[in-house]
Amino acid sequence: MPDMTLASRRLGSGPPLVVVLQLDRDGWMPVLERLAHEREVVAVDLPGFGDSPPLPDGTTPTVEALAAAVAEWLPGAGLTRPPVAGNSLGAAVALELARSGAAGSAVALSPVGLWTRPEAAYALGSLRVAHAMARACAERPGRIADHSIGRTLAFWQLTARPWRIPAAAAAGALRNLARSPGFEPTRRAAGAYRLRAFTPEVPVPVTVAWGTRDLMTPPHQALRAARLLPGARHVALRGCGHSPMSDDPEQVTRAVLDATGG
Repeated sequence: MPDMTLASRRLGSGPPLVVVLQLDRDGWMPVLERLAHEREVVAVDLPGFGDSPPLPDGTTPTVEALAAAVAEWLPGAGLTRPPVAGNSLGAAVALELARSGAAGSAVALSPVGLWTRPEAAYALGSLRVAHAMARACAERPGRIADHSIGRTLAFWQLTARPWRIPAAAAAGALRNLARSPGFEPTRRAAGAYRLRAFTPEVPVPVTVAWGTRDLMTPPHQALRAARLLPGARHVALRGCGHSPMSDDPEQVTRAVLDATGG
């Protein structure tokens, strides 16, 4: 795979922390701003999402391929085995970066890949509906984002209190979803992904955090994570949904800092 040029931005100062973004760029912002008080936060868009180009033609955007692209990008960004955090697909990428040794530690918020086939079909099917809604209002996302009922319909499967999402953040998320060329091929590829246990040869600190009100990947999947990764630190994010950054940025910030020496 040729070297990837990925879109990224840096906030704050201190020890580096990479945050992997996909559809959740706007949702992460309250957490990134808090993390930037203690870390140099490097927020990077996955290939095909946000402002990053897709993977090269002919490359299926599996979780492993996305992680490999980020791993190739890290040295050019001046980063050597940094701690990496992510949510959902980004969480699975963070775990694969830790598995490969490209990350010094990983914080995974509600990672995909701990689902059964029916659970994956449900989660990915609901995202397909959300994608259709976003594309339908791509030119005027405010038709949905400006109203609490619209935000609830658009984001009910992602956050515990979707009506509380700021209108500007909701509109940004809808735009990102509608215009990300990697969304549909990545959605199709993700259904086959299953998180594997780490071998003893991978002594990388890992934290897995799960929202107690996650409707996309329900909290019983956290029990599977605990069995599969017994050496990891497992955290419950009280009152949070699948994308907990919008529900409780303070709680998520503390979970990330606690896992990365803050």
